[in-house]
Amino acid sequence: MTDADIEDSPPRRSREQLQVWVDEFEKNEHCIAGSISVAPQEDDGGEDTGLVILRLRYASSSVYMKPRGYDDPLWEMTITPQPRELGLSVHEIASLAAELVVASNLCTFLQWKSLEWDRESGQRGSSAGATPSNPR
Repeated sequence: MTDADIEDSPPRRSREQLQVWVDEFEKNEHCIAGSISVAPQEDDGGEDTGLVILRLRYASSSVYMKPRGYDDPLWEMTITPQPRELGLSVHEIASLAAELVVASNLCTFLQWKSLEWDRESGQRGSSAGATPSNPR
């Protein structure tokens, strides 16, 4: 990717921006058994673009969420591996499944917010050099 490609792409979402979106998601009364955090993560340019992590309550795994790639509007979830086999009761399996649904909902919410934010920046789908209406 060239410097010109980076300049013409939508602005990167900062860790602070991701935290605002996570707070909004949590305020909308989603039932979250685990905990959500936005961890520091630097991009190639040294900017803190953040990494959204949901720590599961019913498994020692975590789920982290991020855009699939630079300037990619789609987000993906990654479930970290378990250190050992996980034996759960029927109730605990249902609770873990519910946690994964919440993680998927959060990832979808972040993808939607990112697409909305990119459109408001004036750069996605427009001519190069447009100035974002929302600063980082």
